[in-house]
Amino acid sequence: MLIEIKNMVKNYEIGDILIPALKDINLNIEFNEYVAIMGPSGSGKSTLMNILGCLDTPSTGHYFFRGTDVSTLDDDALSAMRNREIGFIFQNFNLLPRLNSLQNVELPLIYAGTPPPERRERAEQALERVGLSDRMSHKPSELSGGQRQRVAIARALVTNPGILLADEPTGALDTRTGEDIMALFQAIHNEGNTIIIITHEQDIANHAARNIYLRDGEIHSDRIKN
Repeated sequence: MLIEIKNMVKNYEIGDILIPALKDINLNIEFNEYVAIMGPSGSGKSTLMNILGCLDTPSTGHYFFRGTDVSTLDDDALSAMRNREIGFIFQNFNLLPRLNSLQNVELPLIYAGTPPPERRERAEQALERVGLSDRMSHKPSELSGGQRQRVAIARALVTNPGILLADEPTGALDTRTGEDIMALFQAIHNEGNTIIIITHEQDIANHAARNIYLRDGEIHSDRIKN
């Protein structure tokens, strides 16, 4: 089992008011699954994404990643897990404008202390994997939106993470470019990667083999395609 969530609750305190964001969530995700997590604004999907990405912790309950109870980890261990095991992909790419594609992709490896020769080789391989071997020296301002997202995907892949966690990955793209990015996700999944996409768009969720729908902080439905 890659991910196991047991009786997870997440509350936020605003003054004297307790705001429930997630209510008694139970969820398992296997290795090499392709999952879309859906829900309207306020459903809890962003909160769940933050917990899955080790950016936040539950109020009660447990989140196990590869059998490790994430709630028992200190900040340094959480940071190391994020860097090693989770590849993040965001709607607005989050690329550093002064760095070229290769340098942006190298960043997680710099944080991990990877030696420069290995770092460069792995970053080049990741960019080749997403079809950007001819754009390694280009800065984000010299790339199209789809190319920027491909750089972001390469950056997420470069550490060989346990999961790719994508937050509205086509939200800043036109429809055709978005479909190209979703085709790339499918190819990456076919190579054995676990992918979790957070989206409010059903046509994007349809690319995933499993759709989990949240409503009012609870799992309303969990469907696997035949």
